[in-house]
Amino acid sequence: MNSTENLTVNIVNIIWSFDSSSEKIMVLLIKNSRAPYTDKWGLPTTLLRVNENAEEASLRLIREKIGIDLPNFYTEQLETFSNVHRSLSQREIALTYMTYLPSMPDLTPGYGAKEAAWFAVDYDQASYLLKYQSFTFHTLADSITENDFYQNVDQHGQSSNLISDHSLILREAFKRVTNRLDYLPTILLILGDSFTLKKAREVYATFNKRSVNEIDNSNFRKTHGHLFSEVGFEHGKSGRPAKLYKLAQILDPR
Repeated sequence: MNSTENLTVNIVNIIWSFDSSSEKIMVLLIKNSRAPYTDKWGLPTTLLRVNENAEEASLRLIREKIGIDLPNFYTEQLETFSNVHRSLSQREIALTYMTYLPSMPDLTPGYGAKEAAWFAVDYDQASYLLKYQSFTFHTLADSITENDFYQNVDQHGQSSNLISDHSLILREAFKRVTNRLDYLPTILLILGDSFTLKKAREVYATFNKRSVNEIDNSNFRKTHGHLFSEVGFEHGKSGRPAKLYKLAQILDPR
């Protein structure tokens, strides 16, 4: 724990992955086991310890929640959430990170978690949706300003059924990814070391709230081809093998 009298620093991690069988983008959520958020779902969160920096804490969080080690370049900072109203009980800030997993490991709930699950990303006109079994959670609607949200944080938290301001944090994470699709699509790291343009279009379509069929493959190659490098062909399937790509070296943090 790293705190000064009434200040607590939390590390919150948005962990992205991709389910090839359903062709869905996935986000990891945790069902909490401790008060004040018992049985409420939210993003993986931990307290920053005095002997670690924020990046180390974000990776420790992944080890503790899902039991795998990742090198630093899979994780990048999102932003700091420091509104004085983000916690009703104490002064609390959140340093948020995004992590891209090229596979979906089995999940074992760690300390403070009753359950850990991959939620499939969907969308409606107002927000992005996270779906798992009978649960559907949504990001904060674009029509609600950050200031309005924090003035009524408890009410909005009850509306989204996510803890604290995690619906707002998720909205900002989706916004960050979407805004960078045309020049820094690091989200494609969830597809692994290589991917077809069809897979890339599936990712783009979800964030842009469109059907993948609305993104023409030829036009996509023309407008976004400079972001990728060819690495070979996809084998093992009938018909003409599709070309495989990876992020251009200048964009790939690996």
